[in-house]
Amino acid sequence: MLGHDPRVRLRAAIDHINAHHTDARFCVISGDMVNRGAEDDYTALHTQLDRLSIPFLPMVGNHDNRALLRQFLPLPDTCMSRFVQYHVSTPEGLIVCLDTQKEGSDGGEFCRERRAWLTDVLEKAEGVPVYLFMHHPPHSLGLPMQDTGKMEEGAAFLDLVSKYECVKYMFIGHVHRPITGTVRGVPFATMRSVLYQAPAPRPDWDWESFSPGQEAPNLGVLTISGTSVTLQYEQFCSYQRGVRDQ
Repeated sequence: MLGHDPRVRLRAAIDHINAHHTDARFCVISGDMVNRGAEDDYTALHTQLDRLSIPFLPMVGNHDNRALLRQFLPLPDTCMSRFVQYHVSTPEGLIVCLDTQKEGSDGGEFCRERRAWLTDVLEKAEGVPVYLFMHHPPHSLGLPMQDTGKMEEGAAFLDLVSKYECVKYMFIGHVHRPITGTVRGVPFATMRSVLYQAPAPRPDWDWESFSPGQEAPNLGVLTISGTSVTLQYEQFCSYQRGVRDQ
């Protein structure tokens, strides 16, 4: 993809986790598990992820096929029947993985049914800290090209989550850039990609002139201890690894 080999990069990420982070409770993979949403991609992905020494939580992104993801990858028992949306209890709080996919679109959505499910989860949390993971951002991030693909109904989503003091943090994928901030008083962080990175918004670029930035891939090491949350962006291989000779 655009001169980058996703399987080489994924193997490097898994090797790094297996070497340095076997003490982690699990690995959250925040969507776009594959690019084409094809069965052979999920077969290959399953083979790769079988090497991971810790459990993983797969999420759906705009490139995914929900039915195939369910067929090839494990999901918690709390998963919705229609959407790949679920929660996992931990001693430090509730991990909630959301489904923001809008079928046939690169942008996302969070429909009434998904909001109702999330409302029920937040109502039942009863003061337990909640950490939300999602693929599409619900708001603009100052990224002119990527902001066009944010979540539809994002304002309604933020209206919902900002009402609950139990929501402590939002972790977001999709944009291939590391950004942190707050929105409606809720902290958020986005990630670089395991595959290729989007360039910074300056100098200006558009999708016709798009070329991945020459930045190494990262994964995030998230530590939650009591009321303390720390996210470290960690490089797991060099930029050159998995990049075709130019």
